[in-house]
Amino acid sequence: MLDVRRLQTLRAVITTGSITSAATNLGYTPSAVSQQIGTLEREAGAVLLERVGRGVRPTAAGRLLAEHAATIGKGIAEAEAALADLRAGRTGSLTIPYVATAGANLVAPALARLRSTHPGIGVTLRTSADPLPEVLRGEADLGVAVRSTPGSAAPPQLVPLVDDPYRLVLPPGHRLATQGTVALSELAHEPWVGAEPPGPCRDVVLTACAAAGFTPSPVVDGVDYATAQGFVAAGLGVALVPALALHGPHPGVLVREVRHPEPVRLIVAVTRHASGEPPAVAAALAALRAAARASGETRAP
Repeated sequence: MLDVRRLQTLRAVITTGSITSAATNLGYTPSAVSQQIGTLEREAGAVLLERVGRGVRPTAAGRLLAEHAATIGKGIAEAEAALADLRAGRTGSLTIPYVATAGANLVAPALARLRSTHPGIGVTLRTSADPLPEVLRGEADLGVAVRSTPGSAAPPQLVPLVDDPYRLVLPPGHRLATQGTVALSELAHEPWVGAEPPGPCRDVVLTACAAAGFTPSPVVDGVDYATAQGFVAAGLGVALVPALALHGPHPGVLVREVRHPEPVRLIVAVTRHASGEPPAVAAALAALRAAARASGETRAP
């Protein structure tokens, strides 16, 4: 097998035209350069240099190997530059699953910011009911997930981003429609439209209802937020919907604040690393924090 360092030495000798000049440029002794060329000739099974006066010139085999040495040298330089870019966070690729309701007001502006500050980082996005397991299994680099409190799970890192309070969605003419703020306990005997499947978001609602002394009785269960509003507008029940999902509320519903307690889900960034984030992940986290701060309802540091 041909040694890369010896190939580069051969190229230096051919470029300078003499072993002595190549040795000076490389910081070797002429004897060391001659030994490397001799070893390379044995590895190649061919004479690579022939003497001409006080200098040397390449044989056909020497020219061939010098050309390949130049290509190898260029490839090594490109690899070193690419590695430096990756280490500095200028390039890389990320897979980011996120809860759908965080998409428009958090993930989208964060991605726009990341593309502006780090255009060399490629991002693959996908929606997920709960990104945390995907991150912990190594299927994603970073997730935007929901937790009821920062300590409700134990991944290596949860970065709080946005507090997202739930709002009560009522049909017009409902007995509570005249109230600006509704105590959660007043919904104990209401027919309920469940606005999400089992998971962290539903856990937030059930925990708050339990604190208010009741368990919801759904007439429709596990639909998405937009569909839940349609059922409410039809007069089939009431629903709790997070504020991030109400930027375009159904025209046939009323929205009221809820207290005692107010259900709040915490939108968090999830990574596998407790510290020392890879540069591309750190850049994406910075973009998410900035988008969270710009959103107003923020827990971002």
